[in-house]
Formats: sequence, C-alpha cells, structure tokens
Amino acid sequence: MIDDSSVPDVHEIQDALGRVERGDTVTQADAELLFSARGGELDRLLAVSSRLRDEGLDASGRTGVITYSKKVFIPVTHLCQDRCHYCIFVETPNKLATKGKPIYMSPDEILEVARAGAALGCKEALFTLGDRPENRWPVAREWLDAHGYSSTIDYIRAMAILVLEETGLLPHLNPGVMSWSELQALRPVAPSMGMMLETTATRLWSEKGGVHYGSPDKDPALRLRVLDDAGRSKVPFTTGVLLGIGENNAERAEALFEIRASHERHGHIQETIVQNFRAKPRTAMQNEVDLALQEYVAAVAVARVVMGPHATIQAPPNLTDAHELGLLLRAGIDDWGGVSPLTADHVNPERPWPELDTLAALTRDAGFELRERLTAHPQFIGDPDQWIDVRIRPHVEALAAPNGLAQEDAPVVGRPWPRRSLSLSKGPRSLSSRSLSPSMGPALLAASTTPAALSDAHYLDLLQASGEELDALASLADDIRHDTVGDDVTFVINRNIDSSLYGVDTVNSLTLDQIGDLADEASALGATELCIQGAVPAHMPATAYLDIVRAIRSRQPGLHLHAYRPTEIADGARRLGLPLDEYLSALRDAGVDSVPGTGARILDDDVRRILSEGGDPPASQWIAAMTAAHRAGLRSTATMIYGHVETPGQQLAHLRSLARLHDETGGFTEFIPMPYVRLDAPAQVARVAGPGPDARQSRAVHAVARLMLHGRIDHVQAAWTKLGLAESQSVLSGGADDLGGLLLDGTARPEAGAEAHRSLTIADLERTAAEIGRGVRQRTTGYGSPTTEQLAFARRADAPPASRLQLPISERRSLLEPAGR
Repeated sequence: MIDDSSVPDVHEIQDALGRVERGDTVTQADAELLFSARGGELDRLLAVSSRLRDEGLDASGRTGVITYSKKVFIPVTHLCQDRCHYCIFVETPNKLATKGKPIYMSPDEILEVARAGAALGCKEALFTLGDRPENRWPVAREWLDAHGYSSTIDYIRAMAILVLEETGLLPHLNPGVMSWSELQALRPVAPSMGMMLETTATRLWSEKGGVHYGSPDKDPALRLRVLDDAGRSKVPFTTGVLLGIGENNAERAEALFEIRASHERHGHIQETIVQNFRAKPRTAMQNEVDLALQEYVAAVAVARVVMGPHATIQAPPNLTDAHELGLLLRAGIDDWGGVSPLTADHVNPERPWPELDTLAALTRDAGFELRERLTAHPQFIGDPDQWIDVRIRPHVEALAAPNGLAQEDAPVVGRPWPRRSLSLSKGPRSLSSRSLSPSMGPALLAASTTPAALSDAHYLDLLQASGEELDALASLADDIRHDTVGDDVTFVINRNIDSSLYGVDTVNSLTLDQIGDLADEASALGATELCIQGAVPAHMPATAYLDIVRAIRSRQPGLHLHAYRPTEIADGARRLGLPLDEYLSALRDAGVDSVPGTGARILDDDVRRILSEGGDPPASQWIAAMTAAHRAGLRSTATMIYGHVETPGQQLAHLRSLARLHDETGGFTEFIPMPYVRLDAPAQVARVAGPGPDARQSRAVHAVARLMLHGRIDHVQAAWTKLGLAESQSVLSGGADDLGGLLLDGTARPEAGAEAHRSLTIADLERTAAEIGRGVRQRTTGYGSPTTEQLAFARRADAPPASRLQLPISERRSLLEPAGR
C-alpha cells in the first residue's frame, strides 16, 4: 500500500545502483529510487546491502553472527490516547471489561510473566503499552490515582525496578512518546528504550483519513524530538520505520535519513527496525493489502545502505513467512529483534514467534550463526560509563559476556536496585598523606581551613583532581555547602521567553499580546519568574526591549522579571543612544528585577573569539555590563562555560574575575558552571572545541567553584538541562546546592522559550534530591522564600498530571482553584 503515482525509470534506478556499488555517498534521492528496485536491480541492491552488513560484522568482531534477544512481552496496558488505524493492540475500557482484562496489569501479574520468562532463560522484559492512556480515558487516571502513581510513566518506572529486583530481567521500555525529563527518570531503571519513528509523513497525521489522524503522539516532529532527547540523555535507543501505511518512497527515504541524522548527532540508535504493515481484523485498515514481499525486501536493503555498515538493521521474524526469511538476510539485516519462548507478540497476535531452534536453523541455512544478545547492544555495554547508568550496571554485567553479547547460561536472578545513586556516594572525608600526591595533599589541607584563600597553584591542582583525590575534594566542597546553605536543594518555578522572536518574520514570531499571554499562562502554572533573553530583530523599534517588559508588567505585575543578557543590554542602550547606566535604570523602572549573567563564556578574549567565531564582545564589556547592572540595583547570576578550548588556568582566572567583581558590587546571586555541549555549538566551533567535558571535570569545576567563591557567592547551581539529572546529582553531592528553574513549557507556545521541551516538575526534583539523601525547597529568584500563597499554589499546580496540562488554560485555571471558590 504505497501512495506513489509513478515508478522511476529503470535507468535512473541503475544509475543509483552504480553509485552505491562504487561506494559513493548515498543521497536521499538515490534512496528514493532504490526502493523501486526489482528483478535484476533488486539482486544488485541485495549484493550491496549484504556486503555492507558483512563489513560491519567483521569490524565489530562478530563475523557471521546474527543476533536476537530472548524476551518476554509485558503488555502493561492496552489503553492508549492515540487512534492509529492499523492497531489491534489498543482496546477501549469497555472492551477490556468484556474480555476480563485489567486497566493496567498489576505488579503481581507483571511479576508472574517476568518470573516465568526468567525460568526459561529470557533476559529481556519488553514493556509495551499504549501512549499516555490517562490523557484520554478517565478510568486510567482513576486507576493511577488510586494506586499512587502520577502517570503511566511513573508506574512503568516502578514496575521496571520491581522486575529488576525480583527477577533479574533487563527492562526494555516502549511507553511511546517520552519527554526529556521522563527519559532522564527512566534511564536508571532500563539499559535501553525504544519508540518507532514509523514515518515522517506529516500528512498521515494531520489530514483527515490519514492512518495517524486523531493520534496526538504520532506527530512526526514530536517523535523526532524524542529521538534527539534520547540521544542527549545517553539512552541506547531502538527506533524504526513502519512501511505500507500510506507513505510514499520519498517519505520512506526521509524517515531513514532522519534516523541516521539523529544517530550522527548522538551515536545512540542501537537498531533500526524495518517493519512491514500487516492488515489486522477489526481495524480501519483491515481491507488494505499487506506490503508486498519484494517491496519489503528492497526497503530493508535500502535501510542498510542508508544506515551504513556499522548500524544494526532488524526485521521482525514473525512478520515474514519462514521460508522467506533468507531474503531478509540477503537484504542486510543483522538482528531478528526480540523473540519470546513464552509470550505472544501482542502487537501482531496473529503472527506467532518462530521457535528458536527453527530460527537458528533458518539463520544457519543462510550461512550465519544465531547468537543471543541483551536488550542493550554490545557497543553500549562496552562503554558503560557513557551509556549504562551506574544503578543498573550490575544487572547488565551479570548477564553480559565479555564481547557484550548475552552470556547464554548466566543465571537470571533478581538483584537489589539502589534507591541512592551509587555514583554519588560520598568519597572519603580525609585521606592519609600516603594516599595523596605531593601537590594534592597540601592543597586539600589548605582548602579545609581557608577554602577561598588558596594559591593559584593549589586551585590548579584541585581542578585536575581525579580518583580518590577528587572524591575527597567533592566531600570537602559538600561539607562547605552544608555549612553555608544547608541541605535543601533549591529551585525556582520559572518560564523562558525568547525575546528574539518578537517581531521576527517567521511562523514562530511573537507579538506583545502573545508575550503577555505567555506571562499569564506562566502565572497560572505557578511560576514566580520569567526569564527573558534574546536579541530583538534590528527592524523593531528602539524601545523594543522596554516594550516587552512593559507588556508583561501590564498583565502580570507580580512576576519577577529576570531579563536580558549583557549583549542585549548593550544593544538596547545603543538603539536609544543612552549610556549603559541610564538604560539599566530605564529597564529597572519599566519592571526588570534582575538580569541573567549568561554570555560570560570564559572571560578571556582569545577563548571568546574562538567560541563565538569573533562575534562576542570582549570580556571587559561583559564585566562592565554586570558592574553597571549591579550598581543600578539589578542583581544577576554569574556563569561560566567550561570544557572546550580553555585551560584550567583560564577557568581559574575566570573565577578570580567573578570574585573581584562581586567584592566590588555584591551583586551576584549564584554561580552557574555550564558544561560546553557540542551539539549546541556551531559546526566550526564544534570542530575546534572537541566533545565537551567529562564527569571528572564537571565534578572538579563545581567543587573548586564552591571553595573559591566561599564567603562571596553562596549558591552554586547545577545546570541540569546541560548536565542531565544523573550528573546534576553528582555535582549536587560535591558543592552545588541549587537546580535552577523548572522551565515550564506550558501549552500555548512551548517552543517560545530557550531550551524548550526540557521541563521538570516538582516531583522530578524531589526524586532527584531524594536519591542523594536531600530534600527540596522552592525559592524566589533572589533566594528568598516564596509567600505561603505562592508555595501552596505551586503544589497545586504541580499536582495535576500531564493530561490536565493539555487542557486550555482557562480550564486548567479552574482545576487549580480552591474548592468552593
């Protein structure tokens, strides 16, 4: 079933084949042509795809090996908020009741399946379910509330821990669309996750009659964001395409290239599934024709050509007749995916799994050996520091062979899952002199008595600490944090607004009224702060920055406005022809309460030229703007971007500059060390600056900052959007005390803020802090205490589940009103 009105000329297909046979870079246009290869052209394509697969297997040390995962299928719930026209997995509450099925599988039911699988030697527990059923079905919301879970994702996390501890099976989580914060929450309980991209054909989602029409989670843009968020979160991730649902060859090619591009950015796609549509009874597509075998085989081969020799290409063995599986091996697959000796494929119940002995024989007949793998693939198991959370690492290592595949005879037994993060355990408070290097001993001893008065040489030694010496440094910094600000991890409820969108000539443009609407929504969601950053377009009025502030103040006089970086302050002053101090006074009078100290990068002009490709003003201008802001009565944050081209000496000089400035003005509220993130940098900068800092450097920078700024700047913030939650926990255990803002997205224009779609809830913060033995406390922008009313409102705003945050703001407000009002 393909929506193509024309078949390309055979000569075009042959030309494309010639290019891939020569090893030329495959283009999206070539891929589109190759989907139509048949007959002799298909044989040539299969020869190329087989050769590429074999090259990859040889390079990985697994010559001739085809893998699979021995799993159980756990269908946690058959309810879903989507309405896909081909799906037979999803049920309505009434149908579940008629069949005697539960709204959600209970913990006992889940364990029954998992234990039976473990007894049969399975090592994977595939959690599959409908997307966010609580958004559509009140009975799902009621079930979750009655059992103490905030969301389906929250329940899945708890059940993954249960399965780990009680059975030893490794969870592979397929809960559908996940937010960045949800991926962060699930990473410590599952070695891998997945979500099929399916297609990039937006029309199949947006137009009535399309197979995904009426399915909010099937928006291709949303699913592509999940792929990137999984990569940023360092999650080994399974995705793929579903073929034969109305897409055309151009859209098939586009989908594969999007998957490839995401993997090139993050390196996290562990397998690309090429799945063929099979018509199901009692669905809207029950009368459609299944994807033809030749068409499917060509598509698998194209996937191999596009993804390259080192990718894993998977084809489900139960969706193709057994005697035809050899064609899929010729097409270049190297993995059969999960196969269960116990449970059915609940998504394709009419297609039973092949017996493992039969699959092994068919694989052997094609010249290959079938080997078992784990749910995370060998290359990720082989690099656990980057890809496998430390809390689940013992569970993975217990089942892994030295080559990263499964140790097939390993006992599958439950193991404890630590409620406290293992990577964050406190290091030794003191080390004997024999344990310390000659330079580190005196530096740590001096830091324990006068942390802010060390010599440059001592601070430089500490910035390069590692191993037990780094543990000792982090413990010392943590003690100083405790003595200075206590144990609560603080946060502010805020929202970002990108002022560069004001009047811009794109679909993302914001008007003053729309900015006011965003302020209203932020207030309705419990925010106490709006953070406004971004250079206003040059064609806008000279008063543009002031106009934005006044528009917000007229709608929300009670919100704290944290507005404008030093470069934007300088731009606004230049537009009006005012001295910096006069313009800052005008901003304050208009309603600005404080300013973000971003844009500091490293206060070294040589480094700044490299990082901004010459676009940054000199460090002296940043210092001048901050000094003027403080003297105008506007306090600010202080920042540093570390882990790129700078040296420890330049980091130290940066911190010295901040300390001097604060000694003069007393204007900094907190210091925010931000790791350089290569993905966010321009390509030219990324080539020079490298991959970014490792966990050692992040721990050292945060700890030394706590020492150097002691007695001056009390608060050190963990930049969670860049560090991720696990590494944020690490620096919070080594000197940092604050997690910054929740960064509410809202629903009106979630893309209107910097770092959009990376938002946390109070519950996320509570879990993050609890795992390192700490509590949380809401604060104001200036680290004061919110009013009793603000605290109560924030708790009510955080309480409604994500489903209620999909409602229009007027309805959401009514949910947050006190009873009887």
